[in-house]
Amino acid sequence: MAVLIIGAGIAGLTAALSLHQIGVEARVFESVETIEPLGVGINTLPHAVRELTELGLADKLAETAIPTAELAYYSKHGKLIWTEPRGRAAGYNWPQFSIHRGTLQMLLLDAARERLGEDRIITGYPLVAWEDTGDGVRASFANRRTGETVEVHGDLLLAADGIHSTVRATLYPNEGPPVWKGAILWRGVTRGPSFLTGRTMAMIGHEHQKFVCYPISNTEPVVNWIAELKFQSDYQWRREDWNRRGDFADFLPLFEAWRFDWLDIPALVSGAERCYEYPMVDRDPLERWTFGRVTLLGDAAHAMYPIGSNGASQAILDARVLTREIRAHGTTEAALQAYEAERRPATSRIVLANRANGPDQVMQIVEERAPNGFTRIEDILTTAELEDVAAGYKRVAGFDKDALNTRASIV
Repeated sequence: MAVLIIGAGIAGLTAALSLHQIGVEARVFESVETIEPLGVGINTLPHAVRELTELGLADKLAETAIPTAELAYYSKHGKLIWTEPRGRAAGYNWPQFSIHRGTLQMLLLDAARERLGEDRIITGYPLVAWEDTGDGVRASFANRRTGETVEVHGDLLLAADGIHSTVRATLYPNEGPPVWKGAILWRGVTRGPSFLTGRTMAMIGHEHQKFVCYPISNTEPVVNWIAELKFQSDYQWRREDWNRRGDFADFLPLFEAWRFDWLDIPALVSGAERCYEYPMVDRDPLERWTFGRVTLLGDAAHAMYPIGSNGASQAILDARVLTREIRAHGTTEAALQAYEAERRPATSRIVLANRANGPDQVMQIVEERAPNGFTRIEDILTTAELEDVAAGYKRVAGFDKDALNTRASIV
C-alpha cells in the first residue's frame, strides 16, 4: 500500500517527493482538475531551501527565483529603521529565495510527476470520507466530473489540504472559519525597475498600515507587493470571500503620500494590471494533529499570518520531519506521533509569535515612539533592541544561522 496525501500544494508535493526519496510509495489526491500557478510572491527561508536542495531542486529554483540578499524595515516616512543581510549574504550555507508561489508549486509538481509518475498525482478527486481500519486507511474520493466515488487503501493519510482543510474540519467539526483580527491584504505584481539593491525585501509602515515589496524573478523585472490595512475586528468586511479580485480604490488613496526617493509606492501599485484581496487569517494552534493513521501538515495543521516569511517554509519542514520519522518507524502511527511531537509545538510558537507581529514589531515600536518621524533611529531604538527582535524570531522560527549551518540533515 501507499501513503495517501490529500492536497497538491507545497506541503503535499514536498511530502510526496520526500517519501519517494526514501523509497516509500505515495499517491497525491488534489480536488481541482487542473493545477494552475496561482498566488503571488512568497519567500522560502534558508532552512526550507536546504530541504529543497537536498531534494535536488536547487538548480531549478535558482533558474527563476531571486536570492534575497537584504531585509530592510522603514518607517511610514520612508526612513530606514533596520537592515540586515539575508541568505548567503548573511553567512547561511543556503540562500533565501523570493519566488512566485505558483512557480514554486509547479516546480514541485513537475518533479513529482517525473519522479513518482503521472499516475501518482490524481487531480479532480476531492476527499469525501475515510476510515481508519487499524492496519491502514480506507479513503473515498469523488470524481469531480461524474460524481462517481472511488475507494483507495493506504497505510497512512496525510492531510495537506490547506487552511480550509476537509480533514481538519472533520476532526474538529466545531472549529469554525479561520480567525480574522481585522487586517486586510491587497496583493499584486508589477513589472518594472528594481529598487534598492535589486534583491531587497522592504517592509514599510507599522502594524495598522504596512507595505511590503520584493522582486520575485531573476528572468524578468517583477516586483511582488502587499498593501495591508488593519481595521477593528468587528469591521463589516466581506469575510466570506477568501481570494477575490481587489479594487485599488479601497486602499491606494491611503498610500498616496508614500513616495520616497528610493521607492514610489503609488506608482508601483498603479503599474499592476490587477490586485487581489485577502483577509489576514490564521487558525488557533491545536492540541492534537494525529488521529490513528491520519495526521495534518502545512496550513491544514498550522495556518499562520504571512509575517516573517514562514508559511511555505514551515510546510516544507513538516514534510521533511514526517519523512524522517517514517524512515525510522515505517508507515505507522508511531511515525506520525513522533512527527507531531516535534512539529506541533514548534509551529504553535510561530503562529503565536506572528500574531504578536513577529519581527515586524520594530516598525510598530517606531510608530509609537516617533509617530511624526525621526532624524536618527538610534534616538528611538537601540541597536540591541533591534538585534534582539531579529535574533529572537530566527530562534523561534528555526533558522538561527549557526544552528542551521551545523546541524545534520533531516532526511
